[in-house]
Amino acid sequence: MKYYGDKGFSEIDVKYHVDVNDTAGTAVVTFDVNEGGKMVIRHVKFEGNTVFSSGELLKAIKTRPKGIRYIFSGGGKLNSDTVEGDVAAIKEKYLGSGYIDVNVLAPRIDRQDEKADITFVIQEGPQYHVGKVVYNGAKVFTIPEVTKNAKIKPGAVYSPQAVRSDVKVVQDLYGTRGYIDFQAGASTTPGPGNTIDVTFNLEEGAQSYVEHINITGNTRTKDKVIRREFPLDPGDIFNTVYVDAAKQRLMNTKYFSKVETYPADTLVPGRKDLNVIVEEQRTGSFNFGAGFSSIDKLLGFAEITQANFDLTRWPYFTGGGQKFRIRAQYGTERKDFIISLTEPYFMDREIAVGTDIFYREASFTSDVYSERHYGFDITGRKRLTQFITGRAEYRLEDIGIFNVDSSASDAIKNEEGSRLKSQISLGLTYDTRDSLFLTRKGERVDLTAYVAGGFLGGKEDIYGFDLEGSKYFSLPFDGILTINGEVATVSTWANGDEVPIWDRLYLGGANNLRGFKFRDSGPKDENGEAIGGNTLARLTVEYTFPIVDKVRGAVFYDVGFVNAGTYDFGTGNINDDFGIGVRLDLPIGPVRIDYGFPLRTDQFSSKNGQFNFNIGYQF
Repeated sequence: MKYYGDKGFSEIDVKYHVDVNDTAGTAVVTFDVNEGGKMVIRHVKFEGNTVFSSGELLKAIKTRPKGIRYIFSGGGKLNSDTVEGDVAAIKEKYLGSGYIDVNVLAPRIDRQDEKADITFVIQEGPQYHVGKVVYNGAKVFTIPEVTKNAKIKPGAVYSPQAVRSDVKVVQDLYGTRGYIDFQAGASTTPGPGNTIDVTFNLEEGAQSYVEHINITGNTRTKDKVIRREFPLDPGDIFNTVYVDAAKQRLMNTKYFSKVETYPADTLVPGRKDLNVIVEEQRTGSFNFGAGFSSIDKLLGFAEITQANFDLTRWPYFTGGGQKFRIRAQYGTERKDFIISLTEPYFMDREIAVGTDIFYREASFTSDVYSERHYGFDITGRKRLTQFITGRAEYRLEDIGIFNVDSSASDAIKNEEGSRLKSQISLGLTYDTRDSLFLTRKGERVDLTAYVAGGFLGGKEDIYGFDLEGSKYFSLPFDGILTINGEVATVSTWANGDEVPIWDRLYLGGANNLRGFKFRDSGPKDENGEAIGGNTLARLTVEYTFPIVDKVRGAVFYDVGFVNAGTYDFGTGNINDDFGIGVRLDLPIGPVRIDYGFPLRTDQFSSKNGQFNFNIGYQF
């Protein structure tokens, strides 16, 4: 019935009967299916709502009318289970705003042929506020400490959700001190007028410490991989907030389908064991597919990953918590091969150390030459604070320019051949974004400084830095304003006489100045071919807004310049553009489509607008 209901057959009726053959010891089960008519939702209406608009209520439910606005959310299908859940969702929305007498009647469904109009009838009632608030039984903490983060305060709008939230806040407060037997509940009584008095009853219990941490259920994953996620050791206060956070971190590893934790009594007074039960799941995958962007063109890939890898455990190579990946890409404009291994807890310390072995070949960087990189890198990362991460990297690679066109300028022909590059880079990242995928608020600042050659060896002697920052603002009606900026420079040192063409800076394309061709903004040779510069600065302001479910519109402005000289931040060669775009959240991944119109162009850039198409996330 659920299958039919999800397809829009709301009047499905299924019956069955069993015919038993006692002699043969068998039975035949027959299902009688009456599909009924397939109903399509034409309109979703609301009656009696004055507190919330019909648009606000429609956002709170899953039932949607058929139409292009809801094509990506499965709108238009009449499902009785979904409608029943929507009644509860509407009621929950009103309860959260203090309308505790709200009544949502059974929806009225008006059928005409195979179309249906659904009307939710709402009886709102008055809004209630909090009257008196009393806490009974608090001895370990003072009342101001208990109520510091409370939502239920005299005069505030009353809601059952806020009461439950405050109970959890108090439980967590006691849990940080090891009061794992702590119990809290809340009772309510009507007050004068439209008020409700709330009484919290606390039973503190005794403080507990950790005796042992017992782990079961892990047949592949090493104990230490699980144990290191718990910031608790035997003898520590039994901090339940730490335990809950560790449980979530274990689930986030994707190694386990289930993680359960619970305390157990011991023979030692004031001591409890922490029992951890895990249920493992598959952590390896093989993926293949194809993609397209306006820069890379058509691209196919195959990838093998193991999220719970163990380099030392032959022949299974699982259970050590390491990350392993092999990826091969082949396309019309590029070829890539990479083997990657990361140990997130190097030498059992919270330092991530990884290495990549790579081969990259690209022809999209220029129309008159191709570029090849192969080598390896070793990277270390450590979280310094809650929001700041530091990193260090050593990279050794051979970089070459080949397939140089005979018509290329001397500036490009002189770059033909290969050089060995030995480089160290250091970086800091400050990140407070609320989400990596659709960021609505927060900021991210990334600083990288690097040096190659000299005492490091190799045939390149360069140094430089790159500073990039983004700020996100959440605006009304789910609008998002993003401001992103970057400054960078590169120069030579020691025996270096010129920055190689592959290490110079470029602008233009889908990821910065979208009104210009890839690398079209900045210095060019006498043939109009991009040769890059040594100093870069740019700024992007973008506003996105919801159009329909899983579809957002975008309006943006990009401005920037690339100058040939090092530390040359002169603004004489500014390019900027204005554009519009669409953001689609599809099963194949997020899709960005932009069209930029050049406003100002420097002496090097073309004046034609550009279409940009990308699949994938930007981090």
